[in-house]
Amino acid sequence: MARPPRYDVSRFLDAAVELAAASGPSAITMAAVAKAVGAPSGSVYHRFPARAALLAEVWLRTVEDFQEGWFAALGSGDGDPRAAARGAPRAAARAAAVHVVAWSRAHPREASLLLYGSADFARDDWPEPGLRRAEEGHRRVGEAVAELCAALGAEAGPAADRVTLAVIDTPLTIVRRHVRRGQELPAHAEELAGESALLLLGEGPGV
Repeated sequence: MARPPRYDVSRFLDAAVELAAASGPSAITMAAVAKAVGAPSGSVYHRFPARAALLAEVWLRTVEDFQEGWFAALGSGDGDPRAAARGAPRAAARAAAVHVVAWSRAHPREASLLLYGSADFARDDWPEPGLRRAEEGHRRVGEAVAELCAALGAEAGPAADRVTLAVIDTPLTIVRRHVRRGQELPAHAEELAGESALLLLGEGPGV
């Protein structure tokens, strides 16, 4: 029976997240990750052939974990955000907005990473599979927001912009304000995100 690897991928990625949360993406180097884990540098290179591949996986793992919960919130847990958006779009939007804050509270280090952008994680140098994963995630978010807009009768112009503000931009602003200052999110942050979403969406067709 083969022995499990002494240093698995998740340990290296967790160490990279810690480094980036403390000092920004530039702190993620192969040597720094190896040192943080207590592994030889060769172990890192064995799993990630270049720094760009490591940065891609750090970013994508974080974003995909966030998105999984966001889609579930928007879809009331059934995995299909379109179904909930059609059935109860305002409630779905509120749940998605609350998730942004709740996930950030539960994952403060990862949340600090998402306040950067993929460009800060050397996206231009990512391997092709990483780029495809990023594009697929972006596509799914766009489709989910478009479906929500359609359900709310807010498919163009300022009304559509308000939907994006409600479920993405405003809750991220709530998170950014505190995380950038190294502060814990206040107890009322989720409630504020949910209330803000409903206020932005207004009442009835056309938001």
